[in-house]
Amino acid sequence: MAEERGQETPRVFATTHWSVVLAAGEVSSDGAQSALETLCKAYWYPIYVYVRRKGHGPEAAEDLTQEFFAQLISKEHLKLADRKKGKFRTFLLAMLDYFLAREWSRAHRQKRGGQFIFVSLDQQSPEERYRIEPQDNETPEKNFDRQWALTVLERTMNALEQECRSSGKADFFRETKALLTAGPRTGTYVEICARLGMTEGAMRVAVHRLRQRYGELLSNEIAQTVEQPADVQEEIRYLLGVLSG
Repeated sequence: MAEERGQETPRVFATTHWSVVLAAGEVSSDGAQSALETLCKAYWYPIYVYVRRKGHGPEAAEDLTQEFFAQLISKEHLKLADRKKGKFRTFLLAMLDYFLAREWSRAHRQKRGGQFIFVSLDQQSPEERYRIEPQDNETPEKNFDRQWALTVLERTMNALEQECRSSGKADFFRETKALLTAGPRTGTYVEICARLGMTEGAMRVAVHRLRQRYGELLSNEIAQTVEQPADVQEEIRYLLGVLSG
């Protein structure tokens, strides 16, 4: 049984987004384009922050972010997805630096409302979100990695919340969400048990299982952006290290 699972892992992993893009090689495909577009839509905000930290104003940063992704998604650019680039995060930053180094007049930038829309304008605008970022002296590169790590954790938590809602455990998730990424204070379990009508023992078991599921979803999220299964834990350690300073 263990051997069967071990043999199945590479096949399953080959269906992740970044692996699909890399597998396309020099020949672009609809599947690779769709996979790359999915990744770009998921991780647009670290790009926006990076462009802002490079000195571009809000409107220019949004225009450049949109144009960068539009160029990246085009079939002519899929061939740039080189296996030597490794992780999607590394590849994306290398391509962004190349893009920003070129001279782009405003007439050549993709305006909001163009063919590709990666920045959501229905909720909080990119600049509104950027304004509440803590002020620091980090390099644009370090800030990019920090924003990437935060995006990974946010997407993981959102996926877990959706699972809990779908299984009728929305109240449990709301009460225990803070316990997943930080140790509980004395009395926390007792207080939550009283509100949910659970015993403390049952609560601890349930939180443990939820924390395990959070870890699985985190690995799944990371797997979408790396090439090999062995890269997942390395990327997790790196991103958590970025957040811990």
